[in-house]
Amino acid sequence: MINELEKAIGYQFRNITLLQNALSHSSYANERWHDSLKSNERLEFLGDSVLGMVVAEHLYRTFPDRPEGELTRMRADMVCERTLAKVANGLELGKHLLLGKGEEQGGGRGRESILADAVESVIAACYLDGGMDAAVQFIQKFILVNVPVTRLHNADYKTALQELVQQKKNQLLSYNLVGESGPDHDKQFRVELTLNGEVVGVGSGSSKKRAEQAAAHDAMEKLYPNA
Repeated sequence: MINELEKAIGYQFRNITLLQNALSHSSYANERWHDSLKSNERLEFLGDSVLGMVVAEHLYRTFPDRPEGELTRMRADMVCERTLAKVANGLELGKHLLLGKGEEQGGGRGRESILADAVESVIAACYLDGGMDAAVQFIQKFILVNVPVTRLHNADYKTALQELVQQKKNQLLSYNLVGESGPDHDKQFRVELTLNGEVVGVGSGSSKKRAEQAAAHDAMEKLYPNA
């Protein structure tokens, strides 16, 4: 079955355990090995950085007339959770995921946050197995084909808020996780956003990233209602 995924990706792994690791959600690692370090979270961390760098370089070279702020928004749109989840669905990545029983029963195979994380993990697996060329090949084939040249598809409130706040000097934004609730397969995270130590926004979501976006959105509506 994993051979099907290799064909869909268009890359054959020399070390197949890297791909298997990329498909192992934390719920599976905790149930099977009682060790979250065997999940795909470390690969996700690496893949996020590789993806961001490759997309940034592509945009820099492709759009020499676009300012930094616009390139930042374009990159954010291309690597956001919703975009990566669409890539995962196109690859039918969900059916290859290794999930714990609770996550399986809770619909984890279709959860955007899990699918997006898995895509970043697969990118990291490609990078570790075949170097930057392998990672770039994946990113070019499945992500750089949809560059938002004119209209951005998904709002990135964190970036937009940062740009507005930076119009004044010595402004400090900080996102703080203040709560978690729910079972592993249906977690809810709560984040407070502070500006120079004062709470200006609160948000909740099924992942820390979503909760931070919600908090940034809340802050923008309060601080910059006409932006």
